[in-house]
Amino acid sequence: MAETSLSGKVAVVIGGSRGLGRGIVENLASRGARVIAIARDEKRLAAMAAEVPGVTPVAGDATDAALAERIIKSDAPDLIVLCAGAMPVLGALQDQTWEGFVTNFNVDTKSAFVWLQQALRLPLKKGAHVIVVSSGAALQGSPVSGGYAPAKRAQWFLTSYAATENTRLGLGLRFHVVLPDINPSTELGRAGIEAYAKRNGVTGEQFTKRFEPLLTPTLAGQHIAELVTAPERFESLAYRVGGGGLIALP
Repeated sequence: MAETSLSGKVAVVIGGSRGLGRGIVENLASRGARVIAIARDEKRLAAMAAEVPGVTPVAGDATDAALAERIIKSDAPDLIVLCAGAMPVLGALQDQTWEGFVTNFNVDTKSAFVWLQQALRLPLKKGAHVIVVSSGAALQGSPVSGGYAPAKRAQWFLTSYAATENTRLGLGLRFHVVLPDINPSTELGRAGIEAYAKRNGVTGEQFTKRFEPLLTPTLAGQHIAELVTAPERFESLAYRVGGGGLIALP
């Protein structure tokens, strides 16, 4: 079956100014989509928009429900990719504070809650697609990353709830959650690799080899585009994503 074209489609990428988010923005734009990239850093967004044709930068907070409502109403997106997240507070459980532990619940989980809720409430137009970028930590945990793993697992649950409501209400939307492997191409990934390598008594390079072939922003963009353009191949809700591609999760 032929791939679905993205030419003329509107895609919103939240957390699209750097790392995996930027790779997703670049790939979708290269396929002809008009991409609205949302992030906090206005200067970084403007610089990216100058480098990547077809990108509209919007500075804003991923957890802002009013922003989500405005974008969905004004731009009627065909695709929303939620890739925003906070840097976790690193440290073992006994070294955490509650305020630090819930950092990723207040950003990662809340932003998923906000955008999924608005997608159902307004709702998005029939046929629209929402992809939530969680983390491989949602599968195996992350004992030196505070509340990061449970916050990313909560994103998975929220996406599942949204998919259930979509079916119950007959909205005709598509939902996916993807769980990227840890990788050194992002600030968060590099910090995590360093922390876990130290904990395991190995070098960062030795620890990283466990995840080869490594995921990169370019590959992340390609794999997200696969979910969008070849819907008949991806009927599961959740997929683990690494350098080798997408693997369906039960």
